[in-house]
Amino acid sequence: MIYLDHAATTPVPREVADAMYEALTGNFCNPSSQYAAGSDAKKQAEACRATVAKALGCDAKQVFFTSCGTEGDNWAIRAAIWQNRRLGRHIVTTTVEHKAILNCCKQLEEEGYEVTYVAPDTNGDLTAEMILDAVREDTALVSVMMVNNELGNIYPIAEIAKGLQKKNPKTLLHTDAVQGFLKVPFSAKTLGADFITISGHKVGAPKGVGAQYIGPRVRNPRPLLPGGGQENGLRSGTEATAQIVGFAKAVELRCDHLEDKLRHMADLKAYAIEQLTAIPDLIVAGKGTAPHVLSVSLVGWPSANIVTDLSSQGICISAGSACHQGKTSHVVSALKLPKKAAGGVIRISFGPETTKEEIDQLAAAIRKHHDTRLPML
Repeated sequence: MIYLDHAATTPVPREVADAMYEALTGNFCNPSSQYAAGSDAKKQAEACRATVAKALGCDAKQVFFTSCGTEGDNWAIRAAIWQNRRLGRHIVTTTVEHKAILNCCKQLEEEGYEVTYVAPDTNGDLTAEMILDAVREDTALVSVMMVNNELGNIYPIAEIAKGLQKKNPKTLLHTDAVQGFLKVPFSAKTLGADFITISGHKVGAPKGVGAQYIGPRVRNPRPLLPGGGQENGLRSGTEATAQIVGFAKAVELRCDHLEDKLRHMADLKAYAIEQLTAIPDLIVAGKGTAPHVLSVSLVGWPSANIVTDLSSQGICISAGSACHQGKTSHVVSALKLPKKAAGGVIRISFGPETTKEEIDQLAAAIRKHHDTRLPML
């Protein structure tokens, strides 16, 4: 199998699986138990928290484990509007956010909130000025993703944070950094976001674990799940220690020579653009600069057909986010591409393990699809 869908999920290294197995079969005790084995499990979880916090660039006490990025996004939004419930009922986000953000905002609109959705330009780019122009005196929250999961565009979170301090310092800022964590450099301490959401399975950890950074401006954040008091009372429920251990191990492995890995992915992306744009009718969609995501369009050829054809050859790519499940992507729609171009968009995403030889096989398969299949759009 040639796996080129790392933005959807990533392979789990053997070292991660081994660490999880040891946590499942060695000390499997409940970290909240009072006996020694439970205390040992608690210490292990806290050591894992410190590992993730170091990678985020923050204190361990500011990191709270979750089950996934969707959970973290929803928690951040709800916690922010709760803190600023007396400031106003206005939210600013973008039209190209993950559905975890957009559907939460849609639900809030049904509850009486007003949401301003800022659209990107035709390259998929958003400037801080575009976001800040939408901020009002009653804006409780701004939520902008760090890296677009379909286009790879990097958005100016630090610049937005600085602008908010001038325009409305009470407005809280959340960023969905699921595609940014360990893909683009940032430090939570200097970024300026009040909430940063990350997910483990995008960096080699198992599915079912993520984390939320909560900054110092968030006062007494509203618990996501009230209950037994785990995660400092903010996210109750017995800790998923094996997943947490796997998350920390994956972060540790990814951080080892991280700059080399990011450079490798960026070089692969540049090579892929060179090889793929030599194919007739193929164009780059958007101008994302993240090293691991590339969207292109085989203009006139339906993306679903391309994905299916390549899948039959053992090549895994996607037609946008995995969350769309075959539906038209709202991100591609936001680019306002011509119909034939929009219908042919596919996403290729890279990992540290990806090779040039795999890119060559991808290019050959797409060229064959172009040459042997009739356009239908």
